[in-house]
Amino acid sequence: MANRIDAKFEELKKAGKKALVTYILAGDAGYETTEEAVLAMEQSGVDIIEIGVPFSDPIAEGKVIQEASLRSLRDNHTTLAGVFEMVARLRKKTDMPLLLMLYANTIFRTGTDFFFDKCAELGIDGVIVPDLPFEEHDEFREAAARNNVHNISLVTPTSHGRIGKIAAEASGFLYCVSSVGVTGMRDSFSTDFDAFFDEVKASAKVPYCVGFGIRDGETARKMAAYCDGVIVGSAIVNKVAEFGTKAVPEIAALCKELRAGLDAAH
Repeated sequence: MANRIDAKFEELKKAGKKALVTYILAGDAGYETTEEAVLAMEQSGVDIIEIGVPFSDPIAEGKVIQEASLRSLRDNHTTLAGVFEMVARLRKKTDMPLLLMLYANTIFRTGTDFFFDKCAELGIDGVIVPDLPFEEHDEFREAAARNNVHNISLVTPTSHGRIGKIAAEASGFLYCVSSVGVTGMRDSFSTDFDAFFDEVKASAKVPYCVGFGIRDGETARKMAAYCDGVIVGSAIVNKVAEFGTKAVPEIAALCKELRAGLDAAH
């Protein structure tokens, strides 16, 4: 079976559309809220969804997602097993591409082979491991490939001398980090995007999407000019922080705004 991520990007390319990728932290405001939000995001124009697995020390994350991880672990006792059960329920309702974003230690503690076998069993199409350097991807490469799970690579504006290699060997899609630092909504960007994406484009064999800092339809529209899609996380998680179990309509409205911004970009 073709990986759903590959199929989705093919579909979008034929339609002349940019990918809208969103992130939500599992178990923040409870598993039920996360499930409802995933389905509402799909109905609101989202193409691919990253489900974050909470971690006690999420070093790549800014304040919004750090606090969401703490709430999820402390208040709702979210576990990887619970996230797997939630994905199993979601797979009865949607066939959209789903990824897990989690830290390497969570996979190691679970057992690499068991983890990726479980991903294949449940229909998880990719993983993003932000604390795993590209040079150490061999830790997971074989188990991921055997199970047709994309191990998504990240590249940053400071990856000088490595951007070409990372882009050339990327699987699924390339996650381009918009700016130096942790996740979060930004008022402005200091990155020279023309130079950054010229280097990415020269080597990438898969679609490339930009994340970190995109917060509304206007920033999505502007960033879409550089890439095949945008990734939005903190702006979604912020809705859960603000509205809790009543966040789903707010998340849906934001996703519709983001979709409209992307569709206005061309």
